[in-house]
Amino acid sequence: MPRAYTPKIVTANDLLEGDVIYLTADDRWSRRMAEAELITDEAHAQLRLLDAERQTDRVVGAYLADAQAGESGPEPTHFREDFRRRGPSNYRHGKQETAPQPRA
Repeated sequence: MPRAYTPKIVTANDLLEGDVIYLTADDRWSRRMAEAELITDEAHAQLRLLDAERQTDRVVGAYLADAQAGESGPEPTHFREDFRRRGPSNYRHGKQETAPQPRA
């Protein structure tokens, strides 16, 4: 019996600033995971990833990450994605310091 498909989001890093960004349903890139498009169809996820990978002037390292529906939008299912959405871990200043922190 085939395994059930785990919902995904498309994530990458902003080419110029390096920030973690997420592809939204209306083809924008957002720094908020809650705005990401939660994709429940495997074929659609692959198409969205291809769209993201073509944007070489905007993003680098696009990939599909497992996610689940949450109260305010998609939430990570793996600690790696939870860690990535919080920003750099080696310092506490700049963008990470001023950004609203997701609830743990």
